[in-house]
Amino acid sequence: MKIKFLASAGQWSTFLIASLIIIYFTPSNSQQISELPPIEIKKIRGNVYEITGGSGANAGLIIGEKGYFLIDAKMNPQSAREMLQVIAQMTTLPLQAVILTHSDGDHVNGLPGLPEKTTVIAHENTYQEMKQVTTEGPLLNYLPSITYKQELILRSGKTTIHLYHFGPGHTSGDSIIYIPEEKVAFLGDLVFIGRDPLIHRHKGGNSFGVVKILEEVLKLDATSFIHGHGEVIDRTSVEKAIAALKARQEQIKALIEQGKSLEEIKTILQVKEPPDVPGRPKRPTLVEIIYLELTEKR
Repeated sequence: MKIKFLASAGQWSTFLIASLIIIYFTPSNSQQISELPPIEIKKIRGNVYEITGGSGANAGLIIGEKGYFLIDAKMNPQSAREMLQVIAQMTTLPLQAVILTHSDGDHVNGLPGLPEKTTVIAHENTYQEMKQVTTEGPLLNYLPSITYKQELILRSGKTTIHLYHFGPGHTSGDSIIYIPEEKVAFLGDLVFIGRDPLIHRHKGGNSFGVVKILEEVLKLDATSFIHGHGEVIDRTSVEKAIAALKARQEQIKALIEQGKSLEEIKTILQVKEPPDVPGRPKRPTLVEIIYLELTEKR
């Protein structure tokens, strides 16, 4: 089993995250596997599929001529194993590699459910984020073994997979995975439909970076976009996501220029604070994140 690389992988990054990196772990024992929706594989176009159900975010499948690639690995090993079982009903080809869109636990914690010595590919910052919080346990054996800086191209027969890093957005290590032959791109958690974008400041995420990344995404010749938490979207939906985030940024910028404090801006914009979750730090709202990005010294 070999992967042909048309662009060399980058060296390990020296990028360090100063604050604690949160990786969300598997469901509590009270959440039974039977309560989770079954794994389903939905054809998007050609040899590209979306994987829904199980525990964690949506994943993806690309079937090449010599093997298949997984995009992300669900939230627990059981769901990852279930993915392999369903895929085995579709193809007898081997798993060539897992490509991670970013480091969040609902995308990576299922990795130990995959075969040992599985090749894991990610941006170098994703490797650093995972390495910093993975000091013991089975996930240690599944840290990314191949990383890149800006672009990496993989090939399996005639199937070409492009990985792009356009800068920090949801996290510091977001990867866009683009299959030009099928005009499909995987966006990870760079888009949330019907809710505010989620920006992980503790992982180097940045709302203005999300805008930049999505604008670069629209330069690709893609028409279908798979993301972690919702249905497949088209170019119009990406454009609307960009416009909505830009509008919120401009709104907050104008209020700051009027001398409004963060608390006043939250009141004016009727911000609802997220509920406290035991065992987790309080997650800042999008308004707070944009405010801090606009007012912090650069």
